[in-house]
Amino acid sequence: MATTKPAQQTDETVGHETRRPVADKGPSPDEARHLNSPLLLTLLLLTAVMLQDPIRAALSAPVMQSWMTVFVAVLVQALPFLVLGVLLSAAIAVFVPPSFFARALPKRPALAVPVAGAAGAVLPGCECASVPVAGALVRRGVTPAAALAFLLSAPAINPIVLTATAVAFPGNPEMVLARFVASLLVACAMGWLWHRLGRTDWLRPPGRPSYEDRGKGAAFWGSVRHDVMHAGGFLVVGAMAAATLKAVVPEQWLRAAAGNPVFSVLALAVLAVLLSICSEADAFVAASLTQFSLTARLTFLVVGPMIDLKLFAMQAGTFGRAFALRFAPATFALAVVVSALTGTVLL
Repeated sequence: MATTKPAQQTDETVGHETRRPVADKGPSPDEARHLNSPLLLTLLLLTAVMLQDPIRAALSAPVMQSWMTVFVAVLVQALPFLVLGVLLSAAIAVFVPPSFFARALPKRPALAVPVAGAAGAVLPGCECASVPVAGALVRRGVTPAAALAFLLSAPAINPIVLTATAVAFPGNPEMVLARFVASLLVACAMGWLWHRLGRTDWLRPPGRPSYEDRGKGAAFWGSVRHDVMHAGGFLVVGAMAAATLKAVVPEQWLRAAAGNPVFSVLALAVLAVLLSICSEADAFVAASLTQFSLTARLTFLVVGPMIDLKLFAMQAGTFGRAFALRFAPATFALAVVVSALTGTVLL
């Protein structure tokens, strides 16, 4: 009878132990070419040391000094309020139950928009703070139209901003009322416009890592770390763009535009977008532009907190580029028109 040949064993048996051969795998070509962060940092530092003389000469140029001044100023102004917004966003996401918003806001979106717009007065921060808070509201089930109304109104009608405006324009107290009215009108109008014309696929729901399997404390700080890294990166990109444009725009253009009522309004609207000044400080900048009319300076105060370079970058990062490319131009156009009309009536 033929005997069956046992299957070939790949294991080597020694005594009662079975030992499998271990393949000696070397690093893959991709792993061999991979540059980790410490190595990249070392290469950058070495490059900076070797090129320190050209770098020092470039940084001492007047254009670069102006660029660094604007860049640092935007970051210093915005970062504390961004942190405030991140803390509020994390608190909303972790500690506030979703049912709270269903009870606090009217069920009809058309009514929820003005309520959310008026609620923006309670946030003592600037536009950098409103973006993460609005993202948290959308995550909690608030209708996007109401969250967007809050996003636009919060940095423009809160008590700190209105107080700063009153201090900056001591001889024109009507500027405070005009800023409040114009900003709230634009915020509500944009909320209603999004409710009527906005599409679901245009707005990407803000996401974050899930921390629900941890305690509330760990979930809170995990949410804070995520939002600081996410929104802070876009803030840096926007600040760099604002500094670049501020450094190359000739000042003579502003003086020429101030003499025409229409061009002066448009010039300060564009300037508000380019400068990206925090809403806590923009009133003092507007007050210094004495060559422009009060209506033009009102436009500067209304447009800036609603759409500027850093805000566009942060909105694109939070809600998606498709949203920002539609929402930002519409907000800019509506803010300019409403500011001009409000200034004509109240100023």
